[in-house]
Amino acid sequence: MQTFQIDFSDSKPKRIVGIDLGTTNSLVAYLSGGKPEVIPGPDGDPLVPSFVCFPPEGEPLVGNTARRALPLHPLATVFSVKRLMGKGVGDIEAELPLLPYRVTGTGVVQIHAGGQVRTPPEISALILRQLKMNAEAALNEEVTQAVITVPAYFNDAQRQATKDAGRIAGLEVLRLVNEPTAAALAYGLDKRKQGVVAVYDLGGGTFDISILRLHDGLFEVLATGGDTHLGGDDIDNLLLKVAMEDIASEWRAGIEGNQEAIQLLRRAVIEAKHALSFVPVTHIRFEYGGRRYERELPRDVFNRLITPVVDRTLQPCRQCLADAGVTPEQIDEVVLVGGSTRIPLVRDAVARLFRARPHTELDPDQVVALGAAVQAGVLSGEVEDQLLLDVTPLSLGIETMGGLVSKLIHRNSAIPASATENFTTGVDGQTNVLIHVIQGERELVRDCRSLARFDLKGIDPAPAGFARIEVKFLIDANGILNVSAKELRTGKEQSMDVKPSYGLNDGQVESMILESIEKAEEDFQERQVREARVEADTMLAAVEKAKNNDAYWDLSDEDRAGISRGVNELLLVYHGSDHHLIQAKIGELNQSTMALAESMMNAAVSNALKGTKI
Repeated sequence: MQTFQIDFSDSKPKRIVGIDLGTTNSLVAYLSGGKPEVIPGPDGDPLVPSFVCFPPEGEPLVGNTARRALPLHPLATVFSVKRLMGKGVGDIEAELPLLPYRVTGTGVVQIHAGGQVRTPPEISALILRQLKMNAEAALNEEVTQAVITVPAYFNDAQRQATKDAGRIAGLEVLRLVNEPTAAALAYGLDKRKQGVVAVYDLGGGTFDISILRLHDGLFEVLATGGDTHLGGDDIDNLLLKVAMEDIASEWRAGIEGNQEAIQLLRRAVIEAKHALSFVPVTHIRFEYGGRRYERELPRDVFNRLITPVVDRTLQPCRQCLADAGVTPEQIDEVVLVGGSTRIPLVRDAVARLFRARPHTELDPDQVVALGAAVQAGVLSGEVEDQLLLDVTPLSLGIETMGGLVSKLIHRNSAIPASATENFTTGVDGQTNVLIHVIQGERELVRDCRSLARFDLKGIDPAPAGFARIEVKFLIDANGILNVSAKELRTGKEQSMDVKPSYGLNDGQVESMILESIEKAEEDFQERQVREARVEADTMLAAVEKAKNNDAYWDLSDEDRAGISRGVNELLLVYHGSDHHLIQAKIGELNQSTMALAESMMNAAVSNALKGTKI
């Protein structure tokens, strides 16, 4: 028996902080007098750049000091590590040339920097530890518990990697909260009685869009979408590429192999990008090795250059509206999150799409951390009468006979969530069942993503269809999936937390959703054909098994010939694509076996009653 000990002493409750672990910058905030506040670092800056430098001597540098060290130690400085969380090397091949540090690994990414090899969660843990120290210094107390925000489209592996980073940093992660949902909390939208809100979050490395419905303090995420590999970094890389091509042409020599020069140029293009949010024209200025490069950059040229990036954010927005079942006219408020939303082209595109002027009152860099602090207040009891419902972005299910997907938890289901469904065996004498966990929107296993496989063993051998196997899915508040399978007759049970070794490829989530819509009719037809074949397999196996029964041979020659003819006709259409025809032949075979079924039933009853007096 498991027991719990409750401490009823008057000890002061532990402080819970809210953390935005960002691609470009990270922040920590807390609730003060019912109002969220961001905690500045020792240098007074509330933004802690998500940079970690491993210098030749001394301890690792984190934040602004690490960012300033980048040009001096480009091979020893790690940034944009959030884009590597829960990923495999194959997922990030396109980005590797733009990273000054070396990345290797077969399953889990390994980062080589400053003579050390670390995983993305270990690097993120150093950033979290710095935020923890900042909070402890400002609050003058130990901080051991936190709420950490993640992109809504982070999959299970990426969420688990974030929790691992918190644990390494000495933090108990009480909750992972989707970043767009945290933004809604920061804006105090719970004070509205009701409404529909779109939260557009374009950060350094990820893009999220969420549609929320507000009703009497209840936050319900109707739908969510986005791209785990799209953000301000892509704009930086575009500008960097243009500048590098200019320099190669102007200087008659490129800087591709010089990481120190590339990082100095990156800083210059980022400064130009920031300036264009406030002025109509600026300059990219760069000096290296006694040579100078300068290029005028008007806002209209900048806009033309980044339009494809901005447009990539709009399709997930349209899909999210469709998933939520609302039109742009039904959106009451639009919230902007992420430093990249300062770009005027982004704000104009969002305003046109949603036909509403977006909120910009709060600092878009701080709004997620402020919301995390509010959620921390909910967990600590400082904020009352507030309920927050997040959703799972993709459907989850298991593989069934015929390579079909049986969905247990559907896309955009509110989490925490659970679902239970009963299955059975398909083969006589089966003693173990493979549970294959699937994620995706398509009808066939081959078109979805495999998450995990495990065996339920020790099932008592019995005829097909006799066993009763209960499969249960449970998604906790952090979006982590637990799967269990239990044979109800014997009580044999097996369970596991689903933790894939690496996450989805770039754009895979969006393509999975779009393909499920574009190929819905084709998939449904294929499912009907496969279901008909599974039914045909069951029927054919039953007929073959019946040939070992005396009742079959007691039939007339005409009845046996009818059964044989029915089997052959079913086999002729079995591999065809017309499920109506397969079903028709199943029906005909079923009709021709009626006499056989009656004979077998009579024989079974006679055997059961043998020696019994009535």
